[in-house]
Amino acid sequence: MRYQLQSQYGQFSWKPRYFTDAIKVLIGVNLLLFVFRIIAQDQVDLAGIFGLSPSTVWPMIWQPFTYIFIHGGFWHVAINMLVLWMFGSEMEMVWGKKEFLKYYFITGVGSGFVWLLFNIGAQHPVVLIGASGAVYGILMAYGLMFPNRTIYLYFVVPIKVKWFVLFIGAIAFFSSM
Repeated sequence: MRYQLQSQYGQFSWKPRYFTDAIKVLIGVNLLLFVFRIIAQDQVDLAGIFGLSPSTVWPMIWQPFTYIFIHGGFWHVAINMLVLWMFGSEMEMVWGKKEFLKYYFITGVGSGFVWLLFNIGAQHPVVLIGASGAVYGILMAYGLMFPNRTIYLYFVVPIKVKWFVLFIGAIAFFSSM
């Protein structure tokens, strides 16, 4: 059994933490496709087929739904899946599997459409891959539901979830400029 430090109302305790059903499936599919992308990188361009691109989205209308399962590198998939597990597990427990998946895909597909709006006239070919939009959506929901919960950055620095989400959002915003 795995344990994780959890906090409720400022009290800390060690409680069992499992992978919830939707989280298991999402992480499994992402990791499977990541490994397949590495193995087949010379034969199949998964990012070109399933990644979201303004120049190919019209004939390939599945791209807004599939780009969230393709990742660029080890750290890209590792960080996205770690954050998805850490915050998504609890959101799935609160909302239930169906509502969690609906929210995950709405934020993932929605962030893809917003990205498309900003990249329609791109002068060079651009492709969006990764679950970051959906993961940021989960982080935002977690921050709104549990704003005063304390988490530990690097297992040492205590920070309220609301400030952590704001900090991560600011980094994402300014790094995209």
